[in-house]
Amino acid sequence: MSELSPNTTITTKRLRLEPFAPDHATALNAINNEPEVMEFLSSGDPQSLDETRAGIARVQERWARLGYGWWSIFLRKTDTIIGAACVQNVSLIEGAELEIGWRLATAATGKGYATEAGLAAARYAFDVVGVDHVIAVADQRNINSHRVMKRIGMQFRSIERHYDEDCTTYVLHKADLTRS
Repeated sequence: MSELSPNTTITTKRLRLEPFAPDHATALNAINNEPEVMEFLSSGDPQSLDETRAGIARVQERWARLGYGWWSIFLRKTDTIIGAACVQNVSLIEGAELEIGWRLATAATGKGYATEAGLAAARYAFDVVGVDHVIAVADQRNINSHRVMKRIGMQFRSIERHYDEDCTTYVLHKADLTRS
């Protein structure tokens, strides 16, 4: 693994991904309280602001220790947080393979932002962390996430047990991304 910076911001055509920070808490909490966002996450339960702040602190610790974690997704045009994306060990088990993930505010869905952020996260995992593949997992009913995985160029791998759930699992190899 290469030397990693715990403050890595990624800029894409329309987005800026910044590692979670305390001043992101209010915007992230609003997203984590949208029923459509939480439908397939955390048993559908909304988060309190204190829970969001605690989550940000955990993510910051992982960034400092591992060099990867969750980013807040900002729409560059308006400098507004519209979601979050990640590179993390699947099921939060250190040493497990890396997964990419995303969640968007309901108003930001259907515009290709998840695909753009997911690709940026995959490139970070390949180019900075140095892995040869990443996975993405989703609830089997979360067809929208499955579509994002396919648009990123991921291939269906199997139904696997992650986060104490049977998840649809897709994989992307670095060699496949560089060909597209």
